[in-house]
Amino acid sequence: GVKLHTVSGPVISSGTILFEDGKITALGVDIPLPKGTRQIKGKRLHVYPALFDPYSQIGLTEINSIRATNDYRETGSINPNVMAHVALNPDSELIPVARANGVLLALTAPSGGLVSGQSAVIQLDGWTFEDLTLKPGVGMHIQWPTQGSVANFTSSGGSSADANQRLKLLFDQVKDYHRARQMGDHPIDLKMEAMVPVITGKMPVIVHANTARTIQAAVAFCSERKLQMILLGGYDAEHCAALLKEHDIPVVVSGIHRLPRRRSDPYDAPYTLPERLRQQGVRFCIAGISKFGGPNVRNLPYQAGTAVAYGLPQDEAIKAITLSPAEIYGVAHRVGSLEVGKDATLIITNGSPLETTTRTIVAFIQGREVSLANRHTRLYRKYRARYQP
Repeated sequence: GVKLHTVSGPVISSGTILFEDGKITALGVDIPLPKGTRQIKGKRLHVYPALFDPYSQIGLTEINSIRATNDYRETGSINPNVMAHVALNPDSELIPVARANGVLLALTAPSGGLVSGQSAVIQLDGWTFEDLTLKPGVGMHIQWPTQGSVANFTSSGGSSADANQRLKLLFDQVKDYHRARQMGDHPIDLKMEAMVPVITGKMPVIVHANTARTIQAAVAFCSERKLQMILLGGYDAEHCAALLKEHDIPVVVSGIHRLPRRRSDPYDAPYTLPERLRQQGVRFCIAGISKFGGPNVRNLPYQAGTAVAYGLPQDEAIKAITLSPAEIYGVAHRVGSLEVGKDATLIITNGSPLETTTRTIVAFIQGREVSLANRHTRLYRKYRARYQP
């Protein structure tokens, strides 16, 4: 009796979704149920695929102002061997908070330096980092030097020109290392070894860039070296739309709730960016990243909701936080939409998740019902009981 928002297909009103052993086995109308099936009556309820935050530091940070709880960056500026998934904290209080608002999937990524390391797609429930990890080594994050600036490249030190030169040198060294490894018994270098999947096209580079000149420089570099590229940030991506489409480069819009980058920009430039990209035919998804990369994952649906308020169609906004990130990161065969054969990772709500009044009623990760209790609900019950007469 639920309304099924499949995302990859039409909405099914008063439908049924059936899953077994963690996989969706049937969905539609009048689905016969095997004997002994646990049933959830879904009248006036909605089923959506799990919300997916395509860029965060959840599991790698707890309290931003306390250094000991932050494990999202390493010292030095070239760290391709850093793997986010092995640093995950399964006991983070931020994970159940995000889960309670329907966000069951996320890309968690290292940051800082020039080459930050490898991100991972995680599911927000599990006892160990292995349980949490859906796909490790999703992409190599590069904080691309801002072009046209003589200011210091603060993440790694030195000017932008120095950083450009260091990137070129790094990729040349990796190419030589890979050739030497193929030809004989060359000593293993962990940093070089971590870069080999990038130069062989098995792992994309996730380029952090916002200005048009920086985006163009990154695309030219990746095209010349035949690298797969995903653009993260993309404030000026609209101005590079033809280039991005030509090379089939998707954009991870790093949050809607941010300020315009230039004084001359309209106040709503960040809010309208997804719709402008859609009109240009550029593939994109929406992330919830903000100044605090872990605590605000829970607000992901409201970032997409603001994009709807400024022109993006609602079905496209839902897709931008479910199926689109799954497609961009290569996990769409498992998550992102309601389809037979995919993981039963989904949420049941009493309305659109883009609305602040909507509650997530039940959540499943790979067919396993997960708890929606969290620190917020515990504090709510505690202080509500204190002030009751």
